[in-house]
Amino acid sequence: MSQTAIRSENLGKQYRLGTRPPYHRLTDLITGLAVAPVKHLRKLLSPAGGSDALLWALRDVSFEVREGEVVGIIGRNGAGKSTLLKVLSRITEPTRGQVVVRGRVGSLLEVGTGFHPELTGRENIYLNGAILGMKRAEIARKFDRIVAFAETERFLDTPVKHYSSGMYTRLAFAVAAHLNPEILVVDEVLAVGDASFQKKCLNKMEEVGSEGRTVLFVSHNIQAVTRLCPRSILLEQGRLAADGPTEEVVHSYLRTGAGVSAERRWPELSAAPGNDIARLRAVRVRNDNGQINSHIDIRHPVGLEMEFQVLREGRVLVPNYHLYNEQGLCLFVVGDTSPEWRRRPRPAGRYTTTCWIPGNFLSEGTVMVHAALSTMDPLAGHFQVPDAVGFQVVDSLDGDSARGDYAGPMPGAVRPMLTWTTRLDPEIDPAIALGTARGPGR
Repeated sequence: MSQTAIRSENLGKQYRLGTRPPYHRLTDLITGLAVAPVKHLRKLLSPAGGSDALLWALRDVSFEVREGEVVGIIGRNGAGKSTLLKVLSRITEPTRGQVVVRGRVGSLLEVGTGFHPELTGRENIYLNGAILGMKRAEIARKFDRIVAFAETERFLDTPVKHYSSGMYTRLAFAVAAHLNPEILVVDEVLAVGDASFQKKCLNKMEEVGSEGRTVLFVSHNIQAVTRLCPRSILLEQGRLAADGPTEEVVHSYLRTGAGVSAERRWPELSAAPGNDIARLRAVRVRNDNGQINSHIDIRHPVGLEMEFQVLREGRVLVPNYHLYNEQGLCLFVVGDTSPEWRRRPRPAGRYTTTCWIPGNFLSEGTVMVHAALSTMDPLAGHFQVPDAVGFQVVDSLDGDSARGDYAGPMPGAVRPMLTWTTRLDPEIDPAIALGTARGPGR
């Protein structure tokens, strides 16, 4: 059984916020000390001029990470993610509680962490290795692989203060991942760099985890966390809100962060959305196995299920959905046009209808679903519930989705997997095609 690599017990980190004391001339300070020495001395010694406020960035955070686990840490801005990694990396001390870390830690917390700006790329590689306790010969054996991964050969002997943010990040990640830390701590590495570098980082972190080393990965990119991390930790306002399988934690994050989940029910008919003609009883998101799920593989179909109760018969009723992405852009609107109930008045009763969206159609990200029931002629709405349910569409790096081998962000409201046809013409010499070829003796 694997040993514990990281143990956090009731961890808390407090920061003191305040304003600086107002600037005074030296003569004012001397006069004040002469008139009221105790009062002015206390003000002078106060860390923030007597107007301090205390902020808990972390409160009572407890968890364990076993050797070889790859764990994601997610949460909103200000939730305490970066503070937690700084404490685990021993960059800052906790205010209360304790952290036990077994093994060398390689950290990439922000661009250029651990680099000395006046030193060259070559010198910083050896410096970071020495900080990790590695011998020079051991670093030398890894050197070529680090440089090849970072793609910074031309700038090795240039001080890193002249590097671009992308070059900085590539070299910093290469150093952190290749110098054999038992624990790799990465904060938002995918925020900088091109698509090929992002894919290399993800693949490298997967490789590190498969070698039995521990990875902690903080990112706002939920799709990257879901692809990489079997387990995730959710922080909310400095507290641990959820810890478990990534699929469940992301579901919790969506529910608490956006007020939605993969299922919503109205057990009491009198309190259900609607009118005296029809009322909504439930909306659900189902995966292709029929299970209620907020985590949908982009390659697989997703079903949107609606339960509604018709109270007064004789109306032509059309269930419909309006789908929106995280930016509030309407992806599409779809209504029930199946022949069974098209233009046919519905008898009273409880209906369950499901719309299936094919795989490789939606784009990656969060999808919010508005559920509605309408009559088209004359036009009337019987209920419309914004954000009735939501789900997360997650891609993979297997190469068999519309993403292919591209690992970077892909804009667009949808991401269809389209059919491509290619025709190959017989090879023609470019010189002949351009009319520039010379014949014999010319």
